[in-house]
Amino acid sequence: MTSFGWPEFLFLLRSTGWTLLLTVIAFTLGGVAGGGIAIMRLSRNPVLRWIAMLYILVIQSIPVLMVLFMSYYGLTLFGIELPPTVAASASLAVYVAAYLAEIWRGCIQAVPKQQWEASASLALTRFEQYRYVILPQAIRISLPPTVGFLVQLVKNTSIVSVVGFTDLARAGQLINQAVFKPFQVFTVVAALYFVICFPLSRLSRYLEGRLNARRSH
Repeated sequence: MTSFGWPEFLFLLRSTGWTLLLTVIAFTLGGVAGGGIAIMRLSRNPVLRWIAMLYILVIQSIPVLMVLFMSYYGLTLFGIELPPTVAASASLAVYVAAYLAEIWRGCIQAVPKQQWEASASLALTRFEQYRYVILPQAIRISLPPTVGFLVQLVKNTSIVSVVGFTDLARAGQLINQAVFKPFQVFTVVAALYFVICFPLSRLSRYLEGRLNARRSH
């Protein structure tokens, strides 16, 4: 039985990099899709609103782990076999899109109604209203909850270990199986998650405080 030493710690650090990369990929893909779904959710077209509402309802009503199982194991029934990295990225992106769509929809609706009326009085098209008036304000409002959600995403990446993706949580499991020192190994794993998530949590609170301060003036 080997001991927990520098090589094992370096392995955890490399796996932390994979966790961060997966987070960035899922957040980027899910953010692009979520932005489109948020706009659909507010569309004047009832069909687009219904499609967006159905997507959000379905994804938010099932655990993200089930989405991962369906993409990695379920698609094999149709002859589609996704590598663990692709399945993990796609599944988390689907999850991210649903939640960011709702966060961003709420932030768009939080823009005062007078801003819509003022931009409409300038004869701006719907696209121009979003681009020049609504979205710049909505983005500022959305920063605190978006960063807060990013913290949750980092922690939710731990589920991808079930399909063989070697993230930080999976690396901890592998090392523990070799050294059998669970307290020591998982304390280090928890510390690495803390190093990632704590600054993001503080950033979210800071942005929220700045936003509330601006609203009070």
